[in-house]
Amino acid sequence: MEQKTATIIEQIPPDDWEKTPASVKKMVELMAQRIEILEKQAIELIEVQEQLVEKVNKTSKNSSSPPSSDPPGFGHKSKKKTGKKRGGQPGHEGQNRNLYPIEKCTRVIEHHPLKCSCCGERLNGVDPKPYRHQIVEIPPIEPIVIEHRLHKLACERCGTSTRAKLPTDVNPSGYGVRVVGTVALLSGLYRNSHRMVQSALADLFGISMSLGTVNKLRLEASNAVADCVDEAKRYIQQQEIVAADETGFNQANIDGGNPQHRQAWLWVAVTPLVTFFELALTRCTVAAKNLLGENFSGILTSDRHGAYNWVDIERRQLCWAHLKREFIKISERPGICQELGIGLVQQQQKLFELWQRVRDGTLTRGEFVELAKDIRREIVSRLQQTADYSIASKEKTPLAKTVRTCRQLLKVEGAMWLFVTTPGIEPTNNAAERAIRPAVIWRRTSFGTQTKAGSTFVARILTVVTTLKSQQRNILEFITTAVANAREGKSAPSLLPEIECS
Repeated sequence: MEQKTATIIEQIPPDDWEKTPASVKKMVELMAQRIEILEKQAIELIEVQEQLVEKVNKTSKNSSSPPSSDPPGFGHKSKKKTGKKRGGQPGHEGQNRNLYPIEKCTRVIEHHPLKCSCCGERLNGVDPKPYRHQIVEIPPIEPIVIEHRLHKLACERCGTSTRAKLPTDVNPSGYGVRVVGTVALLSGLYRNSHRMVQSALADLFGISMSLGTVNKLRLEASNAVADCVDEAKRYIQQQEIVAADETGFNQANIDGGNPQHRQAWLWVAVTPLVTFFELALTRCTVAAKNLLGENFSGILTSDRHGAYNWVDIERRQLCWAHLKREFIKISERPGICQELGIGLVQQQQKLFELWQRVRDGTLTRGEFVELAKDIRREIVSRLQQTADYSIASKEKTPLAKTVRTCRQLLKVEGAMWLFVTTPGIEPTNNAAERAIRPAVIWRRTSFGTQTKAGSTFVARILTVVTTLKSQQRNILEFITTAVANAREGKSAPSLLPEIECS
């Protein structure tokens, strides 16, 4: 305050200041103090405004927000009318419906023309390749109900009543393995609530079931696949290339499994044929090590989350989709940030144009490596120039945010370029993000889980469903077999690819 007031007074000629009445001097000092207060408030308001503007402009293009959070019409590009009608155009190769093989047909009806459509002459013979038209129908489904009657008889000698017991191969739950598999499928793959599963069983199969029984059968299916899911985890931890990601997932404390009411996180590790999910009450390094294994020696593709920093930079590939969003966010900030961001976006676009040429075979890997060197030098140079700016530790201006981002990127810059030199590595983490997307939708419709057992079911069934889909295996048959084996004391079928199992 005093320094600001002194500065203002110094601008007044000394002779005039000496002649100034004391009351006016006091007023000038008060005005100077007021100006300084208003200037500080203006700076704070500008910072708040810039933060709010950045928050309002937050979209899936410049942040990790999902596309569903974008405002209406965002990203929609209106196409020019071509004057063509909707649908397939002349010359377009049509796609016909897939027909079932003859051995799958319940009934075959032959239709022969009786006379010529031109002259009316009677027709004879057989067409070796007739046109095939199939009608597919679902028969009325009724459950198979087997009743076991346990008789109770009294002993003529001592009078004791004894009731017969169920055979060891009859499950006391009252439901067969296919019913258990269907409950798990409806709940896991199709993400239905307990009540919706109950309704679907009644509407489709005529099976009446309580909500408590739905939960019991879910848990039975979860326990049945436990061993094969653990086997999938060990398989993942031994692979050369793994993609990983995580997302928030709520878990309540009804069973005491989350006494501190901590935020749960669903982690995923992805390989081409096996995907593993795990739900943990932390997002820190401990959970990442538990997912990948402390002795993980492969190459990891991920975002910049700090929990993965224990993996050596030389064995990491950062997701360029995330980097692109960071560059776009910087380009939408005012001042020098905009120039920096635009330059970074341009270099990213140039890099991916070259990458597309590598993928379509018009550019060799060696040529790509050489051309990428110039792009890398340009990006590092721009990041370093901005990182050298001096900012206060708690400054929240757009420039300060950009400087901090550039400094963080320079620390992991070596992990941006592994895909350039190493075949088989993708520059984005799209595989993990696609795998975790169904879990995000499940979270939105269910608001998470109520118990630790429920969280375990979510992780296990997602592992089974995602893995079997990637291997094009039947999910219902797999779960049914796993439940049947569990009831007989046998091991569950394997989730590993057939090559690994053989």
